[in-house]
Amino acid sequence: MNKNFTYLIIFVLAIITISEMIGFQSIPAGPFTIGLLPLVFAIVITMVLGFKLFRKGFWKKVYSERNINFAGKYLIFIMLPLMARYGADVAPQIRDILQVGWVFLIQELGNLGTVIVGLPIAIMLGLRREAIGATLGIGREGELAYISEKYTLESKEGRGVLSIYIIGTLFGAIFFSIFAPILLDLGFRVEALAMGSGVGSGSMMSAASATLVARMPEMESTILAYASASQLLTSFIGTFTMVFLAAPLQQFMYKKLVKGDK
Repeated sequence: MNKNFTYLIIFVLAIITISEMIGFQSIPAGPFTIGLLPLVFAIVITMVLGFKLFRKGFWKKVYSERNINFAGKYLIFIMLPLMARYGADVAPQIRDILQVGWVFLIQELGNLGTVIVGLPIAIMLGLRREAIGATLGIGREGELAYISEKYTLESKEGRGVLSIYIIGTLFGAIFFSIFAPILLDLGFRVEALAMGSGVGSGSMMSAASATLVARMPEMESTILAYASASQLLTSFIGTFTMVFLAAPLQQFMYKKLVKGDK
């Protein structure tokens, strides 16, 4: 085994241990609570240690080009256990979920919003091929897998989707932690908010559902079941929406908006 790869394994295990020791942190912000997951701390620590200032000695071996390429190529496999967790949360509430199943299907049309709204804005801001990766979806596991397989993560499209993935992990969870209780205070039903939290991001769903559970602990099982079901369907049906609707629409719009770029 390559020695640098051994250093990478040790580094990953250390980061996981530290992040889990920090655990889920709730930060009061007026009447709201911001939830920070261990995943957020793991990404922040890893990003900071990846700065050139620290990339010396042991860290230089950890952040070697070979390790970076390996991590980018096989990142998607790390996401697979999440699917099993979603299924475990959905099963106990399956009857209730099936009664409103059509609502879950309708919300999948929202996946096209990132293309219709986001792509023109990204191009106006000066992005080109990066915009394809950044606006195909909300930049989570499905989009990450699609872009990495079609373009590779080393491409401009890959940099676009990875940027959105990291930004979504760092700030998406915080946004959802604040936004969900605000809508609850405005009179939205907790079931609807739980369904809306399953947008295809494990960190965002967990942050939103955690804040909802904190506000309504007596409905914990319902909130987690609806959120997990929505997340599961978004990950499954959303993949077909992305491949057969979002991607062709995006390519069509991109050709119209950016002349001469192939």
